[in-house]
Amino acid sequence: MAHEHIHEHNHSHGHSHGHHHHDHTVKLTSVNTAFVIGIVLNFAFVVVEVVVGIYINSLSLLSDAGHNLADVGALALGLLAFRLVKVKGNEKYTYGYRKTSILVALFNAVVLLVSIGAIFVESLRRIFHPEVLPGLQISMVAGMGIVINFVSAIILRRDKDSDLNIKSAYLHLMADALVSLGLVIGGIIIYFTQWYIVDVLLSIVVAIIILISTWRLLVGSLRLSLDGVPENVDFAKIKLAAMAIAGVNNLHHIHVWAISTTENAITAHLVLNQQVTMEQEQEIKKQLKHSLLHLNIQHITLETERENDACANKACDPSTV
Repeated sequence: MAHEHIHEHNHSHGHSHGHHHHDHTVKLTSVNTAFVIGIVLNFAFVVVEVVVGIYINSLSLLSDAGHNLADVGALALGLLAFRLVKVKGNEKYTYGYRKTSILVALFNAVVLLVSIGAIFVESLRRIFHPEVLPGLQISMVAGMGIVINFVSAIILRRDKDSDLNIKSAYLHLMADALVSLGLVIGGIIIYFTQWYIVDVLLSIVVAIIILISTWRLLVGSLRLSLDGVPENVDFAKIKLAAMAIAGVNNLHHIHVWAISTTENAITAHLVLNQQVTMEQEQEIKKQLKHSLLHLNIQHITLETERENDACANKACDPSTV
């Protein structure tokens, strides 16, 4: 049986994709800068929260500082993952360290879930033992938190849907902005009413909001860790794209997985008509690669077969992988 293995990377694809590498480099540079700004701003805010929290003996500010410190760690891990994505493959790691970005996103989701658990435990404790808190100072410091987290999140917002890792950092920051808003409102109410349980109720609401966002992030990153089909790839459309090309009889043994949070790969068997010439075969593959690129698949490896090969009978049934 005559097999031909071909590999296509998006950078070598001619049709209107020639500038892709340059755009990708610019994007990586802007994302790197966004992560660095986020790390610096948030770490400065953690220092402020710790100093003020200790000075006024505010447990809520100190616990929020711990939550923000976890986000600084998440941003630092995100930056590390982006740096590792650019490391070239070698004999031991043929894809380089790109998958690190998926593992970091999974780790971030787990850290957020642990943080939510800590918030719930602390909230339950405070329901029975409310802390006496100076509301005005809490509101002032938390107000700074809203600005810093919101600014950091806005910097990352533009690229959040293109990468699971950026989305993770974005969710961290928006969640923190919500936590800070809750503290501001709680601080104002506490200042005027001395009703300390408000702080507890707000933290529970915020924890539920974070839980909903984090659960989706956890499921998405876990799927990619297990080499599942990425969310931005429609598996059904892959075969339809192949069957729409004249001369193609079938596409089977299809495997799609994520190399990183931004790049997807496919391997598949392409079954052609016996009448298809070598020149037509090259054109068919070129058309299919073009279609797959537009289906968010960048690394394409196809094995071509003829209808009169073993696959003409049931030996290569599409259900067998």
